[in-house]
Amino acid sequence: MEHSRVFVACVALLTCAAAFAVQSVTLQGMLGAKALLIVDGSAPKTVGAGETHLGVKVISTSGDQALVEIDGKRHTLRVGEAPASVGGNGGAASRGSRIVLTAGSGGHFFTQGAVNGQAVQFLVDTGATSVAMSVRDAQRLGLNYKAGQQGYSSTANGTVAVWRVKLSSVRVGDVEVFDVDASVLPVDMPYLLLGNSFLTRFQMKRENDQMVLERRY
Repeated sequence: MEHSRVFVACVALLTCAAAFAVQSVTLQGMLGAKALLIVDGSAPKTVGAGETHLGVKVISTSGDQALVEIDGKRHTLRVGEAPASVGGNGGAASRGSRIVLTAGSGGHFFTQGAVNGQAVQFLVDTGATSVAMSVRDAQRLGLNYKAGQQGYSSTANGTVAVWRVKLSSVRVGDVEVFDVDASVLPVDMPYLLLGNSFLTRFQMKRENDQMVLERRY
C-alpha cells in the first residue's frame, strides 16, 4: 500500500522549482480574463494576456480557452483538456508505446497526464501499489469512489479508510492504459501517485536521470 513517506515527500516537493524547457502546459481554469496555467507540473499561476510564465506567453483568452505561445509556436488550450505537449526537454515525452521521463529537482519524476480524459499531475512512485489520489481529486474527476471496495492504509496521520476503484484510462503523453486500479484516500495530496497498477504494464529501465517505460504486450 501507499506509504506515509510518499505524502511527506509530496508536500516538500511543492517548493521545488523546475529547471528545464517547457514540455507540457495545462489550462487549469479561468479567473476573470486571466488563465490559470500549470507548466510542467508547477504550481498553478494566473497569467493575463501579454504576460509570460515559465516560457509560456498568453496571447489572448476567451471563455474557457486561452491562446498561448511557446518558442514562437501558438497553441490553443481549453479548460479540462489533457495537457498539451509542446516539445522541449525534461518532463515526459512519448512515442507509440514508449515513455521517457526525466528527473526533476531532488531526483523525483513528475509528469502531467490524464485520468479518464481529464488533466492531472503525477508523481511516479514505484513503492505505491496502485495509482493513488485524494478524495478532492476523485471528486474533481467525477469518480463514484464510495461505490468502490473499502480498505485501510497507514499514512502520516495514522490509519485511514481508503476506497479501491477502477479507472477507465490513464494516459501519459501519447500512451494510454485502460482499466487501471486506483486508491482514493481522505488526505490532502499535491499530486496523484503514479503507482504500480500503471507502471507494471511497462518494462522499466533507469539510466542516470531518465526513466524509460516500454509497453508490455
